Amino acid sequence: MEKFIRLVTMSPLLLVLCLPFAFAGHDYGQALSKSILFFEAQRSGYLPSNQRVTWRANSGLNDGKASGVDLVGGYYDAGDNVKFGLPMAFTITMMSWSIIEYGKQMASSGELSHAMEAVKWGTDYLIKAHPEPYVLYGEVGDGNTDHYCWQRPEDMTTDRQAYKIDPSNPGSDLAGETAAAMAAASIVFQHYNPAYANELLQHAYQLFDFADKYRGKYDSSITVAQKYYRSVSGYNDELLWAAAWLYHATNNQYYLDYLGNNGDSMGGTGWDMTEFSWDVKYAGVQTLVAKFLMQGKAGHYASVFERYQQKAENFMCSCLGKSSRNVQKTPGGLIFRQRWNNLQFATSASFLATVYSDYLASSNRYLTCSSGNVAPSQLLTFAQSQMDYILGDNPRATSYMVGYGNNYPRQVHHRASSIVSIKVDSSFVSCREGYATWFSKKTGDPNLLTGAIVGGPDAYDNFADERDNYEQTEPATYNNAPLLGILARLNGGHGGYNQLLPVVVPAPKPVVTKPTPAPQPKVTPAPASTSGQIAIEQTMTHSWISNGRTYYRYSAIVTNKSAKTLKELKLSIAKLYGPIWGLTQSGDSYGFPSWLNSLPAGKSLEFVYIHSALAADVSVSSYNLA
Repeated sequence: MEKFIRLVTMSPLLLVLCLPFAFAGHDYGQALSKSILFFEAQRSGYLPSNQRVTWRANSGLNDGKASGVDLVGGYYDAGDNVKFGLPMAFTITMMSWSIIEYGKQMASSGELSHAMEAVKWGTDYLIKAHPEPYVLYGEVGDGNTDHYCWQRPEDMTTDRQAYKIDPSNPGSDLAGETAAAMAAASIVFQHYNPAYANELLQHAYQLFDFADKYRGKYDSSITVAQKYYRSVSGYNDELLWAAAWLYHATNNQYYLDYLGNNGDSMGGTGWDMTEFSWDVKYAGVQTLVAKFLMQGKAGHYASVFERYQQKAENFMCSCLGKSSRNVQKTPGGLIFRQRWNNLQFATSASFLATVYSDYLASSNRYLTCSSGNVAPSQLLTFAQSQMDYILGDNPRATSYMVGYGNNYPRQVHHRASSIVSIKVDSSFVSCREGYATWFSKKTGDPNLLTGAIVGGPDAYDNFADERDNYEQTEPATYNNAPLLGILARLNGGHGGYNQLLPVVVPAPKPVVTKPTPAPQPKVTPAPASTSGQIAIEQTMTHSWISNGRTYYRYSAIVTNKSAKTLKELKLSIAKLYGPIWGLTQSGDSYGFPSWLNSLPAGKSLEFVYIHSALAADVSVSSYNLA
């Protein structure tokens, strides 16, 4: 959690060249897997059956209840138990951007489904937080009371009041960032769950309208956020950021016009920023608009978009140390902006450098810096140097990703990981007892917070692995979110990239957790879609084209081939990316529809589904013959 007020200097950019170390051999694929796993440890709400971080349990189950709204779910931002809307939405935007650019590489390493689940866990919550067009809940819990206690989220007794923005109490930065998250995530899901993607877009449209029509800073309305996530940069950057993502998702001329007509007045073409973060989006806007320009989408706004692009390139040159004013760095080569959670700036800047490197290479362009032209590959080398530093190639030989390598932080400033799991010891941990019993311990955490990126070292590469050293040992979701794209890119090698073409995220490999019911008589497992007792036949019955995409209707016939009555049928359906009719879903399984509880011998049941892909994989998990 950000617990301070930062001074943002909107002046010619001062970012850092990080000279790459000559170390090699990092397992970027393993680091990618771990970085995604961290998000499961940050989950709030009812945990799913396929939860992999098993030391966590359900929490925050009454969130929003006092306000008459369901706000169960979402993510805790860092090492505490508050749900802050602004950094959560930025986290979702950055995870989505990572998938949009490098989903193919995630799929090849088997991590795409996990990444998409991480996005959906966030967007499901953001949908709940936006119950009306001009109402958005931006915080659950209060940082002041939360910090007075050291409790597992499963035990928390702190205030869970929900705070919202509305026309009388606006928050353009919060609504704008949430619109950006919804729009970016809609691109992730558009080919494989088009109904969900459309739902996200509808929220994005409404939230952008809300942000633009009722202008104001969200921390003036949700004042309890000021000590933790104060919007220092204001809201103009989020309005441009949201417009850019809505244009990316829809190609709607309205949002292109918004970027073209407001770029100068809102600072998009004027500010050289010293950071890209949950608060300050200008460098991200400039990078996205530069992409549109290189794609030939600028239209009659080309001259305006060129000014955006110049600011984007100033940011990149500054990272490389090839600008008239360059970023500060540690002696070991790490971007350094501030002592408190500095690694967030290293990961976000490295992500922009990674995608811009591929944009330039895709358009056969060089980066134009004050010192001359620079090959795009130097941007990727810079990003790799930052990742290698984080993973252990630094003067301390410390990995700042928990669980990666042998020398990583053991006393993480994180309530859930520092207190024994409720599944191991269900004894209630009271508010102050947590400080006395667990926070003060000088031993390693009982639960491994795998994949967490902690705050990191100071300006001289120094780091103290101590739980009360919150500036350096506290992790955050927005530290990890940009890593997904960078690590997927580095793990994917160096061939076959054209980031300016329309990106189609490949079909993920669903993670299917088969149910494990208590043993019952007469229950026979059926591993294949056809057994001696039950047959499943699928047929494509209809197809049509909508908005340039082909959709298919599939009919599936389940036949009881036995001489007995079929009961308690459970089907597993993988690679399903659209709506389904004729079955009842329960967890990860599908069973008889509500109007049917058995299937007599020789009889059949039909169900249908629609999506824009090949037939789903349907198999029998279990059944009972009576």
